[in-house]
Amino acid sequence: MTSPGAPQSRRTFVGKLAAGALATGAMPTVLSAAARRDVFTLASHRYQSANDQIQLAVIGAGGMGMADVNTALRVPGVKLVAVADCYDGRLERAKELHGADVSTTRDYREILARDDIDAVIVGTPDHWHQKISIDALRAGKAVYCEKPMVHKIGQGADLIRAQNESGKTFQVGSQGMSSLGNEKAKALLEDGAIGELNYAEGFWARNDPIGAWQYAIPEDESEKTVDWDMFLGDAPKRPYDPLRIFRWRNYRDYGTGVSGDLFVHLFSSLHFVTSSKGPRKVMAQGGLRYWKDGREVPDILLGMFDYAESDAHPPFNLSLRVNLVDGTSGTTFLRLVGSEGAMDVTWTEVVLRRNKAVSPTDVFLQMKSDEMDDALEARKQMLPPAESVYVAEDGYMGAHFDHFMSFFRSVREGTPVAEDAVFGLRAAAPALACNESYFDEKVVEWDPETMKVL
Repeated sequence: MTSPGAPQSRRTFVGKLAAGALATGAMPTVLSAAARRDVFTLASHRYQSANDQIQLAVIGAGGMGMADVNTALRVPGVKLVAVADCYDGRLERAKELHGADVSTTRDYREILARDDIDAVIVGTPDHWHQKISIDALRAGKAVYCEKPMVHKIGQGADLIRAQNESGKTFQVGSQGMSSLGNEKAKALLEDGAIGELNYAEGFWARNDPIGAWQYAIPEDESEKTVDWDMFLGDAPKRPYDPLRIFRWRNYRDYGTGVSGDLFVHLFSSLHFVTSSKGPRKVMAQGGLRYWKDGREVPDILLGMFDYAESDAHPPFNLSLRVNLVDGTSGTTFLRLVGSEGAMDVTWTEVVLRRNKAVSPTDVFLQMKSDEMDDALEARKQMLPPAESVYVAEDGYMGAHFDHFMSFFRSVREGTPVAEDAVFGLRAAAPALACNESYFDEKVVEWDPETMKVL
């Protein structure tokens, strides 16, 4: 087991954290395909420059928050003007990266009080997501909130209400929602490419300290450089502990474990592709197998979910896995299985496989099939490709960029976003229900229509 990281310089710490978020936060690996296949190119979206500038602020300037900023600033007409964080090192680093004129503060409320800020990115620990998002919407700001949208399922209704009452843009940051891979998978499923859906599965594998949230601790951390009370917010009061702020994902008071961090991505993609509102039953098992560094959440989690029949899809079952101790590592995919084939889906590629009448490894069925052919003298058929592979064309700027394009287009034009609060809750709730199932050792029943735990 890797021991807690030694202190590092402020510059090294913040730089590595941002790089780690990009490395582990969500770019799936490309799946290989068999030799007999057709390969198609998925066309990238086309972009136009904006005529008006959007003044942007980020609240929570850690690894994912600043990765969001870096992507957002690639969208034409967006300028970073303010940063809020409870660690001074991140505020200083923001000025180094984006200019001395960027305003910095420990108190996010100072940002929301400004009239010159149009939109905010909420990149804080999970336990702050709902409150800051509601405060920002009520302050007239558009909000891009990192997933999961809420820390607890019961917080969702108030955030949905705030979105509706404010009339402002609100988008959840499950960036795979805007990927070419998901869009193609949705079209293929609706065209009947795999027949009738009956099963789906998703897997997310990691095998390194950063991927398992064992982030480095900056050497200058102290109660002088960290606003501990601001970090805690409404969480239970306790003495200052640098592990809890710089490795907050490991603790239930601030994070949501592997389900809230990674299952929620898979739920978002699945619900988009299948037009589903969510499962009706949630069960989870797992354990803390390797990263025994004081964390309170499992490093291996298995979830099983039952989806009832709806107007959008037939009944099907889903299994999800996250393994932070995976010896192969790097595996991320969503697979949809139907009566006539299956699809492996990433954000940049879809591999469509059509099933075969008889598996060449099934000797009994092969013999019986041969007997039938001999008896009927069946005419041979033209065979379709064993695989059809759809890949993003060169120059594709990625799902993260497209997700921010959706967000800023909504800010400017009032168009619908890729993932609003209702969709965000329906993706977050079953992920958070996994925690409830795991820790309480029970089956959780969820109503995806009314968005309530039964």
